[in-house]
Amino acid sequence: MEEKIIKHVELLMERYTMLETCKEDIIKAYALLEASYTEGYKLLVCGNGGSASDSEHIVGELMKEFKLKRNVYAAQADAMKAIDPEMGATLAEHLQGALPAITLTAHSSLTTAFMNDSKPVLVFAQQVNGYGRPGDCFLGISTSGNSSNVIYAAITAKARGLKVIGLTGAKENKLEKLADVCIHVPETETFKIQELHLPVYHALCMMLEDHFFGV
Repeated sequence: MEEKIIKHVELLMERYTMLETCKEDIIKAYALLEASYTEGYKLLVCGNGGSASDSEHIVGELMKEFKLKRNVYAAQADAMKAIDPEMGATLAEHLQGALPAITLTAHSSLTTAFMNDSKPVLVFAQQVNGYGRPGDCFLGISTSGNSSNVIYAAITAKARGLKVIGLTGAKENKLEKLADVCIHVPETETFKIQELHLPVYHALCMMLEDHFFGV
């Protein structure tokens, strides 16, 4: 792994020493995400409550600049300018490079229609069924690791050939049994688990950004 990527992990361990217990799983999760993005695939992410907010937070860090400048590629800039010189120049100057990611916690018309017409607990699984392609990654965030809607989505993801990553608390759980990698942060109370989830996914986002957009 690149030295600049390892530095992000080392800084995370320095700031949150208790995360040493899941260091190797953080690195493994990063490796899955890097491999998927390298091949042109995407990330699907979901969770409930605070974890739903985390899902949207992750997408926000991946789909636009986080810490680094992400200029669009020269070929794309030239193509936009060729279509319309003035507007193309504006696009070339202000568009930012993105790592494609979709939160399954939004899309209110779709989710409420599905929950009204079908089985509500399958609302994330339905979206995985529609969006997911072999080679994509699925990230399920659940403080307990046992949230039924996240578990159904993970099963669907695995069946469709996605790599499954879990982000949970310390206790043994159902999601870890389905995941290719499960990051267990070393807490058991919901709010304490959530407090550690944020630095973990921030580190993953910074690592990905540095790899794909860093100098």
